[in-house]
Amino acid sequence: MIEIGRLPNNRAAQALIDYLKGLNIDCELVPTEQGVALMIHDQNHLDRAQREFQAFIHNPYDEKYLAASWENGDTRTTLDYGSPSLQLVSQFITGAGPLTLLVFFTCVVIYAAMNLGFANPIFEQLSFFGATSPATLSEFWRIFTPSLLHFSAMHIIFNLLWWWYLGGKIENKLGFTPLFILLIVGGTLPNILQYYMAGPGFGGLSGVVYAVVGYTWIMGVKRPESGIGLPPAYIGFMLLWLVFGFTDMFGLSIANGAHLGGLLVGLIQGFVDSKTRKI
Repeated sequence: MIEIGRLPNNRAAQALIDYLKGLNIDCELVPTEQGVALMIHDQNHLDRAQREFQAFIHNPYDEKYLAASWENGDTRTTLDYGSPSLQLVSQFITGAGPLTLLVFFTCVVIYAAMNLGFANPIFEQLSFFGATSPATLSEFWRIFTPSLLHFSAMHIIFNLLWWWYLGGKIENKLGFTPLFILLIVGGTLPNILQYYMAGPGFGGLSGVVYAVVGYTWIMGVKRPESGIGLPPAYIGFMLLWLVFGFTDMFGLSIANGAHLGGLLVGLIQGFVDSKTRKI
C-alpha cells in the first residue's frame, strides 16, 4: 500500500475516502501515533489521489465530500470517538509537536509557580537585564526567558492558545526547524526592541506568537500547499490588536515592541522560507 497523506482524525479521513471511492480509487485508513494515514492500493492512482488529498486539505468542507459520504459511505463503518475528555486530550496532543508542547507546559509550570508564592525569585532569575538588579551579560538567558513569564490568566491563555494552534501547525506540517528558529529569534530580538521602547519590566510569549502569526500569514499566501494558512479574519484581529496596543485604548500594559518585533521576524522568515523551503 502507498501512503498519500495523514489526517488528525478518522471522521475527516472517512469523508475523503468516500470521495475517492466515487473516483474508483480504493483507499483505507491505517492508525498512526498522530491521527491516521490514508493508503491506496494501486500505484497508477497515486498522482490523482495525492492531488485530491491536497484539494481536501485546502477545503475540507466542500459540499462534494458530504455528498460523497451520502452516495458512497458504508453504513457498517463504525467510528469510535472515545469519551469526550479523551478525545479532547487526543486532539490537544496530535494538534502540536514536541517543541510546541514543551514550551506550552514550561510556561504553565512557571505561571503556576509564580502564583504559588515564588513570583519574586522567578522574576529575579528570568526577567530581562536590569528589571530587578544589575545583571551581567554572563546571564545570557535573560535575553530569552522573559518570553516564558506571564502575569495574568488572560495573558497566558491568550498567548498559549495562539502558540498551540499556530506553532502546532508549523511543527506538524513543516517540522521542528522552522518553529525552533521562530521561537529563538522571535523570543529574543523582540525583547530587545521592547527593552529600548519601554524598559526591562516586561514578559510574555506574545513576541513569539506574533512571529508565528506573521510566518503563517506569509506561508499561507506564498505557499498554500504547506497547509498552514490562517483565515483573513484571524490575521485582521491580530493586526487590530497590535494597533490598539499603541493607542492605550484598553488601559492595559501591552508589550508593543515585542508584538511589532515578533511580527517582523515572522514576516521575514516567512518570505525566506517561502522561497527556499521544500514542502
